[in-house]
Amino acid sequence: MNHPDVVVIGGGPAGSTVSTLLAQQGLHVELFERERFPRFHIGESLIPETYWVLKKLGMLEKLQASRFVKKFSVQFVNAVGRESAPFYFWDNKPHECSQTWQVVRSEFDQMLLENAREHGVKAHEEVRVMDVLFDPSTGLGAGGDAQTGRAVGVKLKDREVRAKVVVDASGQNGLIANRLQLRVWDPILNKGAIWSYWKGAYRDTGRDEGATMVLQTPDRKGWFWYIPQHDDIVSVGVVAPFDYLFKGRGKDFGKIFDEEVERTPAVKKRIGGATRAAGFFATKDYSYRTTRASGDGWVLVGDAWGFLDPLYSSGVLLALKSGELAAEAIVDGLKKGDTSGAQLGRWSADFNAGVDRMRRLVCEYYAGFSFGNFMHRHPELRGTVTDLLIGDLFNTRVDKVWAPMEAMYPENKHVIPTWDAGTPVAAAPEKANELFLPADLRPGL
Repeated sequence: MNHPDVVVIGGGPAGSTVSTLLAQQGLHVELFERERFPRFHIGESLIPETYWVLKKLGMLEKLQASRFVKKFSVQFVNAVGRESAPFYFWDNKPHECSQTWQVVRSEFDQMLLENAREHGVKAHEEVRVMDVLFDPSTGLGAGGDAQTGRAVGVKLKDREVRAKVVVDASGQNGLIANRLQLRVWDPILNKGAIWSYWKGAYRDTGRDEGATMVLQTPDRKGWFWYIPQHDDIVSVGVVAPFDYLFKGRGKDFGKIFDEEVERTPAVKKRIGGATRAAGFFATKDYSYRTTRASGDGWVLVGDAWGFLDPLYSSGVLLALKSGELAAEAIVDGLKKGDTSGAQLGRWSADFNAGVDRMRRLVCEYYAGFSFGNFMHRHPELRGTVTDLLIGDLFNTRVDKVWAPMEAMYPENKHVIPTWDAGTPVAAAPEKANELFLPADLRPGL
């Protein structure tokens, strides 16, 4: 039989990216996506470092011709409503990459999947992968699993598909991570979110029209995102600790959202004259990582590998970047005849280190660190902090911000625990990522 070289589970940004880059190298790739695109997804703000992967994918011209709102900056509003100066990406890096987009994910993800098809990927929609096939009789390389052996393909409802490599891009469902119990819940980022979409809400003008705004709640327990999109729509969501946002407040997400808006005048002012254009969405328990990114014959990318936090809009970047790095490792491994876990996941240590840099910025924000005071005291580091905010995470040059930051800590500040100090999924059966969608959500919204 004409087996594919690589099977990819999932057609979101990570799956489409790895598939496209593999097909560009002449590999036979089959992708299986359980839903029909377009489909709803959150994570709508692209940060500048996505540019470099999008360029490799051949997506830039398509995005430039799209209706997506152009994004030039991010701006913060503190607990008393004071607005920071915008972080203009171009001022820090005068390059085409410093203009990015606010996307509607149903449209953006479909563009990526169609682009994969144009590059030769055989992409199947509404086909669910039931399980990954492992051969326990195979020898184990570094990163292999003694119980399962090597991944050799996937099981569909009506057939099996064998392949040299299986890429799990199944998102937060985490097919392989769940089977092998690889997930670790973040020890600090126990957050939840509620959001909806508004028509006719306040929008800035000029190069500020597409800015992402991060608005802290007055009690500092949470923050709002404010993301302008095309068709006069603005995505507005509140993020706060799960226990605060949901426990004891029922499941009337609209009521909870409205209560948080009432407490946050800067948000209330912006949506006061707007009309809600959708129901309310909610999610919880979304911050986790896996203890390893690969095993013999398989590799994890995107949300199947892990998800950080929505604060600095890093989700799509990490999906694209992990897909890019995994594709490079797969291509090289197939050339050498080496599809061991060590080869397929050779990128994961450096990738983890980059995500740790973004995680630290996230944790510092939630711990109340004053970035405004930091910039005032260290104006020479403004560009480096902006580099981190745009997603320039995978080099040690940016690490020069940490020592000056620590010098401003109060005496009683605790050290931020590392992500792997969190709770393994097997020890917390009550925790599970959940997404609540409005009952009237239309397909393709």
